[in-house]
Amino acid sequence: MKKVRLIALYLPQFHPIPENDEWWGKGFTEWTNTAKAKPLFRGHYQPHVPADLGFYDLRLSESRVAQAKLAEEYGIEAFCYYHYWFAGRRILERPFNEVLSSGKPKFSFCLCWANETWSGIWHGLRDKILIEQTYPGKEDYINHFNSLLIAFKDERYLKINGKPIFVIYKPFNIPDLERLMDLWNDMATKSGLKGIHFVSMQRPSNEAEYKIFEAFTVPNLPTVRSVEWISKKRLLARMQRSFLRKVGTPTIYSYAEIALGILDNGLPTAKNYPCLVPNWDNTPRSGSNGLVLDGSTPDLFRNQLKKAIEMSINKPLENRIIFIKSWNEWAEGNYLEPDLKYGLSYLKVIQQEI
Repeated sequence: MKKVRLIALYLPQFHPIPENDEWWGKGFTEWTNTAKAKPLFRGHYQPHVPADLGFYDLRLSESRVAQAKLAEEYGIEAFCYYHYWFAGRRILERPFNEVLSSGKPKFSFCLCWANETWSGIWHGLRDKILIEQTYPGKEDYINHFNSLLIAFKDERYLKINGKPIFVIYKPFNIPDLERLMDLWNDMATKSGLKGIHFVSMQRPSNEAEYKIFEAFTVPNLPTVRSVEWISKKRLLARMQRSFLRKVGTPTIYSYAEIALGILDNGLPTAKNYPCLVPNWDNTPRSGSNGLVLDGSTPDLFRNQLKKAIEMSINKPLENRIIFIKSWNEWAEGNYLEPDLKYGLSYLKVIQQEI
């Protein structure tokens, strides 16, 4: 029997869509930035090149099945697909829709509503709004729920106590959040479900926000504005900045120094689903504006996973949930899929520890 239940967040941006063609050029996918990345400081590991699964296209069922087979083989229970809903407008929905309609792969899943305005910040265009996230109110919430009901009722959809897990990336951005949650719970019950197991990826700011969620999965990641956990390498980069103006340097933290701190989000154990971050380097998207957790290795990730298991082991098995951010966010250097440097090593750590 497994000690814990691992859910890996899953990015669907590995196929061309008209919007990305318009914004970034014909054929743009997550691979575009991944493949063209270059080192920005001495010892910087870039580019990251996929190994076993290759530069896949998520329009192909074979690619999606191969991902799920690999994840299942090494102990991951489910994918949590990023889901986009902009007041009725869907984007990047094709891979999950085809998983749903085809019945393949036969691998558990849930959804995370990535409710964030899309801007050009990934590419240095901080003020360019691509799609704005808005919340028109009750009618939109009803339409949103109805669009998801077929997924919630799928036998593969991951449930806790009979409730489908639904993660919201930034729930406290929703002006009438409790209204949405009450409405969806009511609609779920009337549809034959036991409600919705709402999980927040945003830290609550008060007791009221804490109480309304079943659980939280919040990685305590440093940001480009953080002053904590600053590494010697970052200090050196600051001193060298005057000599690197043409290239620039990203914000750099030592993964070894902060790996365990990522799990210290300040939330009580009862509602805390630890969120692992095996690696991070979003400079392929953001260049010198990016954040690098430098020196990530499978062994350091092992320490993080062990701590997360310790944090979870006293819960009932059904609630021993650990999220992993992420399965395949390649342009953020945040993935478990095999690359040319480490191969299957991160996945083998999971297989050995759980």
